[in-house]
Amino acid sequence: MEICPIQVSTYEQLRVRVYRTNEEMGQAAAEAAAEALRQAIDTRGVANIVLAAANSQLTTLHALREQPGIDWRAVNAFHMDEYLNLPPGHPASFGLFLRRHLLDHVPIGAFYPVPGRPADVETACRAYELLLRAHPVDLCILGIGENGHIAFNEPPVADFSDPVWVKQVTLDERSRRQQVGEGHYASLDEVPTHALTMTIPALCAAREMICVVPETRKAEAVRRCLHGPISTACPASILRHTPQATLYLDQDAAAQLEPKG
Repeated sequence: MEICPIQVSTYEQLRVRVYRTNEEMGQAAAEAAAEALRQAIDTRGVANIVLAAANSQLTTLHALREQPGIDWRAVNAFHMDEYLNLPPGHPASFGLFLRRHLLDHVPIGAFYPVPGRPADVETACRAYELLLRAHPVDLCILGIGENGHIAFNEPPVADFSDPVWVKQVTLDERSRRQQVGEGHYASLDEVPTHALTMTIPALCAAREMICVVPETRKAEAVRRCLHGPISTACPASILRHTPQATLYLDQDAAAQLEPKG
């Protein structure tokens, strides 16, 4: 049965689709993602995808692994950020998260994780950038953090014209508290303070972007993204100037949006 949004609108260049529930939103986003992957494989014989690892992505990731007609052997998967220096096998690792919720359930062609324990951070950043440039991204599935970040481009460090595609960042305390609130860590002291992240130009280089944002706790960030100034104070606001992006919301995340005339 086709899942229909309860609201469809456009904010500058950003398409926005609102669904009744998190599950309907995730299913609709997964169907759009599957179509993008099938088209890339049909056109070029391969699809390159960048994935976010966050609780907000769970309904989409679970629905995506059930989508028909995807030749997963022709898909190369990347992810957009990773904590620095987590112990090996730590359950909060983003690479492990993606394996648990998607990649271990499909015959993925290749997975290229962001290095979390590099011997040299700058060398690791440049190497991952070269890998991304060698595999032009067909689809980026991302979320929005409670502080408006995309990937780990936090308000203090986000740069819409960043000259590099991957960099080390200091994590904003609100992002670290979000990880505690989502149950990945028992206390703030346990959350790493630094990470490697794809930058905003790297994310926006994707041919298609699907941004998936459920839940009431994201409503403020969604409002700032769509109604506030386009500014690194809310990095996600750049999506309004990203014509290849579509924002998928559930009713709760859309609760603070102003009616469009």
